[in-house]
Amino acid sequence: MDMSGVMSVLIVVAMVATAAVLMVGVMSMLVGGRFNQKYSNKLMQWRVGLQGLAIVLVLLFLLMSGR
Repeated sequence: MDMSGVMSVLIVVAMVATAAVLMVGVMSMLVGGRFNQKYSNKLMQWRVGLQGLAIVLVLLFLLMSGR
């Protein structure tokens, strides 16, 4: 697998992880309770971090491909 293939896989993994953390956070807010109180802020931090990682990977991919 070449470098563009590896970058594509990493981008998709980062996007799926971002969506998964977002869904867990939304579900926890809808249900409420102890889990939401304990983890809502951490889930938001993880989502922002993963989203930032996905953006950086996309930018690196574009720079590497010369677009």
